[in-house]
Amino acid sequence: MASRRRFLKFGVAGALVLAAAGATRAQPNYRAADGSGTLQVLREADREVLAAVTPAILAGTGATGASLAAAIGSVDRAVAGLPPHLQDEVRQLLALLASWPGRRWVAGVGVPWRHASVAEVSAFLERWRFSRWVLLQQGYQALHDLVLAAWYARPDSWAAIGYPGPPEVG
Repeated sequence: MASRRRFLKFGVAGALVLAAAGATRAQPNYRAADGSGTLQVLREADREVLAAVTPAILAGTGATGASLAAAIGSVDRAVAGLPPHLQDEVRQLLALLASWPGRRWVAGVGVPWRHASVAEVSAFLERWRFSRWVLLQQGYQALHDLVLAAWYARPDSWAAIGYPGPPEVG
């Protein structure tokens, strides 16, 4: 009986998380923080999640204010280049994290993303990275890989890893 009650609690909580995540998808596109215009795929709530997650993932790379904002734009372009079904999965992940129940109960971050410290976000990422739940591990990998790929695709990040850039063909 206790296991049935527990199952029902988690079912109700899951339904609330999904409902909140779905509600955040209705937000309009936003203007990029660097003034480069409207992004293709992401929304304001997604940007807030990425603005918190990106510094934690890029810690130690030398990324700072303007380059972090540019990296978010690069993530948007990377997501826009994915097949539609993968775009939907990324949007669902970001919508879940942007929702209050998702941020609080699934990510374990008690404050809004704009107020979360790099240490709090890093702790959330580590919990997901080493979670016993494969779905959370996959969420971590998606965030990690998208942010790093978007960052290292930018020429201004190449010097940090000693990459001189592509060879000239002539």
